[in-house]
Amino acid sequence: MNKILVGLIFGAALGALDGATAWFTPDVRSMMTSIMVGSTFKGMVVGLLSGWFARKVNSTQWGIVVGSVLGLAFAFAVAAMPSDNGQHYYLEIMLPGFVVGAIIGFLTQKMGTPSPVKRNSYFPAQK
Repeated sequence: MNKILVGLIFGAALGALDGATAWFTPDVRSMMTSIMVGSTFKGMVVGLLSGWFARKVNSTQWGIVVGSVLGLAFAFAVAAMPSDNGQHYYLEIMLPGFVVGAIIGFLTQKMGTPSPVKRNSYFPAQK
């Protein structure tokens, strides 16, 4: 399984888990379906981008940094939208988004097969 597919699978699973934590905020329980769908989609996008990065750069540290920054950025985009009652839930959305992004960044670096090395056809391999 390649790193992008690993990112998509773990992104969807962890994104759904992230969305499920909204149950602990009683004001938004009426929006659980849209929160779950949105969080799953957000996790898949972070997983896709983290998996793409993991194919290009083989560094666990940078994978965690990129995943957490992506998770934080997408979580901020969601947190900036007011809920039905007009409130913003920055901490409740951005903290799990940051953690989920870091976990996805780590998993995409550690799991999956790296991309094959591309050979330059102009210069044949040395013997």
